[in-house]
Amino acid sequence: MLALFQTIDLALNLYTWILIASAIFSWLYAFNVINSSNRFVEAIGRFLYNVTEPVLAPIRRIMPNLGGIDISPIIVLLIIFFLRSFMWTTLYPMVA
Repeated sequence: MLALFQTIDLALNLYTWILIASAIFSWLYAFNVINSSNRFVEAIGRFLYNVTEPVLAPIRRIMPNLGGIDISPIIVLLIIFFLRSFMWTTLYPMVA
């Protein structure tokens, strides 16, 4: 059972880093720091978008419009933090 919890924790941790990378990439893209016509950069951007958008889109629909600020990644990071804490402090002691 420990292996299952560790695998779920690892997946949530990996998704946290993917969200952070996606946010940084979007800032770099928005401020023209990276070359958007480069095929490698485009592939990375497409991958990050495809991985994060299914989770971020429903939260963006719920959140009020804050102008040009998108705080949906922060909301998802808080949810992931809650899930990881809940899993280790509540679920795992009940199962173990």
